[in-house]
Amino acid sequence: MTSADPLAPALPSPLREVRDNRFSRHDVRLLLKRDDLIHPELIGNKWRKLVPNIEAARGRALVTFGGAYSNHLRATAAAGRLLGLPTIGVVRGDELAGRPLNPSLARCAADGMRLHFTDRATYRRKGEPETLAALLHAARAEGAYVVPEGGSNAEAVRGCVALGEELADRAEVVAVACGTGGTLAGLAAGLAPGQRALGVPVLKGGFLAAEVRALQERAFGARTGDWSLEERFHFGGYARTTPELDAFAADFEDRHGVPVERLYVAKLLYALTALAEEGAFPRGTAVAAVITGHPFPDSTFQATSR
Repeated sequence: MTSADPLAPALPSPLREVRDNRFSRHDVRLLLKRDDLIHPELIGNKWRKLVPNIEAARGRALVTFGGAYSNHLRATAAAGRLLGLPTIGVVRGDELAGRPLNPSLARCAADGMRLHFTDRATYRRKGEPETLAALLHAARAEGAYVVPEGGSNAEAVRGCVALGEELADRAEVVAVACGTGGTLAGLAAGLAPGQRALGVPVLKGGFLAAEVRALQERAFGARTGDWSLEERFHFGGYARTTPELDAFAADFEDRHGVPVERLYVAKLLYALTALAEEGAFPRGTAVAAVITGHPFPDSTFQATSR
């Protein structure tokens, strides 16, 4: 990347310690890895995962997948606008086709992404070669470079290794919120011996460990690094929240002056706070939380309370 490149990042992203008595009273230090400051439009892990795929695409159009509130779709659309690349987004839920676009999808469309809506049953089978081929045909995207949902593939995983390397020997535990697992897979591979990576899934279902292992096998040939998942803090699943989580996020913003993105980052920070209170971290531990995003400008759409 050169300084003239519209995707040029600000790396390494800052690492700052915050004073929070919910951690300090257990002799635990909390550090924030501000990956949300890498790039103004390709935020955090989206930059780390997308750029290797854009390079692999070699100028071809990009086609990718996501739900109605997908940060990944927005980042891909923004990259397409910045680079002059056509982008196609296959969106889960054909019932959305006849409705006004929500702010997230409207941003994708404004950035030039062509949206194709598909039914949920077909979307679930997009990993099957025949279904994928049919989807690409229906979306008029047969010649496009396919970026998987969430951007997680071997290229993306290798792109996230640098995140771990930037944090080598800076904290005993490095934690990140997980959707498709690619960031965790690469992060764990880049950490130094003696460090461990902790993933906090934002989806329920208990499937992510197998996905992370598979991603590491495709990227590195084997499971790599010391990593684990803490699956109790999905708050009902993707794009779901509770009044308790909303209050926690607002309080964290007030305490530390850091904008808290609700789909991923709020769940990560809540999980780490709960784990510290439970005594899950030995005294003297430094915990680094990877801040992978910031709130969308119109944050009212982002989460559904239950």
